[in-house]
Parts: sequence; structure tokens; C-alpha cells
Amino acid sequence: MKHNILVTGGAGFIGSKLSFKLLAKGYNVTVLDSLSPQIHGDDPKSTSVLFRSIIDSVSFIHGSVTNRADWQRAIEGQDIIVHLAAETGTGQSMYEIEKYVNVNVNGTAILLDILANQRHQVKKLVVASSRSIYGEGKYRSEKLGVVYPNHRKADDMKLGDFDVKYPGCDEVLELLATDEDSKIHPSSVYGITKQNQEQMIMTVCPTLDIAAVAFRYQNVYGPGQSLKNPYTGILSIFSTQIKNGNQINIFEDGKESRDFVFIDDVVDATILGIEQEAANGEVFNVGRGVATDVITVAKSLIENYNIHVPINISGNYRLGDIRHNYADISKIKSLLGFEPAFSFEDGIRQFCDWVNQQAIEEDNYFTSIEEMKSRGLYK
Repeated sequence: MKHNILVTGGAGFIGSKLSFKLLAKGYNVTVLDSLSPQIHGDDPKSTSVLFRSIIDSVSFIHGSVTNRADWQRAIEGQDIIVHLAAETGTGQSMYEIEKYVNVNVNGTAILLDILANQRHQVKKLVVASSRSIYGEGKYRSEKLGVVYPNHRKADDMKLGDFDVKYPGCDEVLELLATDEDSKIHPSSVYGITKQNQEQMIMTVCPTLDIAAVAFRYQNVYGPGQSLKNPYTGILSIFSTQIKNGNQINIFEDGKESRDFVFIDDVVDATILGIEQEAANGEVFNVGRGVATDVITVAKSLIENYNIHVPINISGNYRLGDIRHNYADISKIKSLLGFEPAFSFEDGIRQFCDWVNQQAIEEDNYFTSIEEMKSRGLYK
């Protein structure tokens, strides 16, 4: 029997790729998406490759997760919901606070309220959580053992001291992989909203006899990623700068690191969560389990494009940014059999090959920087 599955945010980067793979596996796919201009442009029918790629293959509902009527229409007849729709962007979330809370938290609350109070046939709900809920990553101190540093202080970063610190430790801390039992202490409004999304779903669904699964995605990249959005995704931001012949502006000292995971691996992990009962009631990290610093990212992109632009390691910083985080993926390997198939080098190559086929987008990066600077979030 074919299952009916709703993918919110299904016209987005992850959602569109997931929808295609679900269709190929025989699912009936419905997509609910608001077609945000920040991602899809002002006229999605002509400016959004992602939207155009799915519109003829899925049942599409143009609507918002903040609208109860749109939710009710979308939920009808669905067996499974994959809730990807969200406002994303750490920096932007620190000043567009109401929008982020309304979409990410209130939108999820409306969904759960409908499931709790109206008839439906939903049996499983998968939510996209985020590595941002961890805030700063996990570290080891020779003196104190495992520690979880708090947010870095602006006074330290102003002096060019970007490393994390922990009270009572004067040594350099050793970075560790962040497992699912690590401390949750987000350092941005975005992170807080993703934490709330995850906790609401994992708390409410068991009371409704709905299997719940949460995936804490690391930094997802790959072909199809929005090149229009200057607020999130450093590979896209850097690529647009390179393609316009502009210098790459790297924050801090360039040694800050993230766990970059290829889109196909993320889609495969998500489908494992949809299809395997072993995922029910569980929270999983999804990453490669490798930390890659920002300088390496910039140099890899320049090499792949063969366009040599200056790299400016500016010492600038954004309040709310973390220093390091990479995933411990032993749980998802053990329970679901997930293994990332793409190395960073292979993924970057595929991403750059795809970008080379796209029109060069206007570089709006410094517009986003000026927004943050005017609000005191960029130094």
C-alpha cells in the first residue's frame, strides 16, 4: 500500500530532494510551502529552480505553517508528516525574532494542536531539528573532564580572542564530537526555536499514539542550495562572492569549524527515519562526523571554480555564532545503519559543478551584513 506523506517546506533545498526520492519509492507526496522570496525569489514560477523541479510531480499547496486552514487542508488524508518548514539563519534570527518564533514555534504548535484535537490518520511525524540547539560544542578539559562552554564574550572577541573558555580552566580545550546526550544550550533565537520544535513534537506525539523522530541536521549543502539567500549557508554565500569576482570575507580567524553533510546523505538518513520502526521516539544527529574549518571551505571552493579571488580573514564576528561543532553519529549508525556516502571533497566537487551551470546571482552579502551591523550584532 502506498503511504500518503506530507512534506512541509517541500519546495526547499532538503524538501525538494526528499520529495523526489519519496516519489521514486512509491509514496504519494503532498508539499506545503510558503515559497519565501528570500529563498525562491519574487516570482517562484520563473526564479525558483527548486519550485519548478517539483510542481509537476507532487500535490502542491501554497500556504503557510502559521495558517491553521492551510495545515488542515494539508494534513487531510496523510499517513506521515515530515516537518521541514522553518525560518533558517542564525544571524537573522537575532533581530527578526517574532518571525522566527511565529513560523518555527507557533507553526509547530498549530500542527500539534490539530493533531491533538481533530480527526486524522497521521501515524508518524518526523521533524527537522538542528545542530544549533547544542550551542557551543562539547570539549574536554585535562583538569575538569568533559565541559560545555557557554557563549563567547564580545569583550574577548573584540580583542581577537575567539577560542571558547570554561570557568576554572586556563588550558586550551580539546574539541569533541557532540552526541545526542550533550548539553542543549542554544546561542541564537534560531537555535531556541529549533529546540522548542523538537521538544514539543517529541513530548506531544507519544500521547497521541504518533511515532515521532527528530533529526538534528548539521550544515547541509549540495546542488539545489539557494544561491539567493545571503543569510545562511556559507558555501552558497562564498560561491556567489567568488562568481561575482568579489573577495571572500571570513569571520574571526577562519579556524571556526562546522560539520558539512551532503544533501543526498541527509535525504537518505531522513528516509531511514521515515521507514524504520527503530527510529520511533528517537533523536538523531545527522552529519559526517568531521569538523572542517572555514578557511578550508573557502580554499576548496576557489580551487574547484578556478577563480582566484582574495580571501580576507577580517577578524569580524557575529554575536550568537558558535566556534565549533561537529556530530557524533554513532547512534544513527548503530540504530538505523546510516553511513555518509559523500566525502567533503566529493560533495564540494558536485556542488561546484552544479553552481557552474546556474546563472550568477547578485551578491547581496554585504546588505545582510549592514542589517546586522545596524543592530549591533556584527562587529
